[in-house]
Amino acid sequence: MRLSCIPATYFMDLAEGRMRIEAWIDFAASLELDGLDFGQAWFRDRRPATIAALRRRIQDRGMQACMLTCAPDFTHPDPAGRQATIDEMRRMIELATQLGAPLIRVTAGQAHPSVPRVDGVGCVREGISRLLPEAEAAGVTLAYENHTKASVWQYRDFSEESAVFLEIVRATEGTALGVNFDTANPLVHGEDPLPLLKQVAHRVVSLHANDTRTRGQFDFCVVGRGLVPYADLFGFLKRTVGFDSWISVEEYSRTGEQGFREAVRFVREAWAAA
Repeated sequence: MRLSCIPATYFMDLAEGRMRIEAWIDFAASLELDGLDFGQAWFRDRRPATIAALRRRIQDRGMQACMLTCAPDFTHPDPAGRQATIDEMRRMIELATQLGAPLIRVTAGQAHPSVPRVDGVGCVREGISRLLPEAEAAGVTLAYENHTKASVWQYRDFSEESAVFLEIVRATEGTALGVNFDTANPLVHGEDPLPLLKQVAHRVVSLHANDTRTRGQFDFCVVGRGLVPYADLFGFLKRTVGFDSWISVEEYSRTGEQGFREAVRFVREAWAAA
């Protein structure tokens, strides 16, 4: 298992320039991680020289970029909006390649009220299918997440409900699309994570290890203090599918650096004990 981290606590600070990407890289190195995640919205300066300098900084600290976390809106009701999503994701594939990140997190898109389920599933399948050849050619794996809501979205995720998520996973069976399994999001929607994990484990290429204190609510906490049954999830992944890829600690407790250190320590110990 290789350990990364996505700093959800600092996401808006990084997106709005109050925290520099370089500071995130240096802090991640202090956590003794194998890699680190990046957010799509953080890169206001996408010049190749800027990205190359960030990649050198990562490598100089003994890490690698793990994932570029994106939130494509494949379900946008306007065809022009869907095309804009495709165009931006093509740029994200290029950015991930420049960073050296092997994974891109993708979402289905928003649950726009005017988009019926059957149409939304078709839009997600079409959007992903248009990007997969380019991602494969670049050596990047698209990892579809059981997602809840992006901070910049108006609506919650189209496939937040497990039944819709599974429909899209099954519709893309046999493709290079992987799954980025978020451990807390099923609980946020009022569902249990283990039954869902069992149905998609053969597609899982990465995990976002998150936690929540309250079923059915956005109530994120330090990983290990909430309701996520990590012993069951990690045990299933190790014993049943031999999972040995990236686990990214999603730190969203807003408790500062100590929250990160506690969460990273918990995930390391829970994985070793599983």
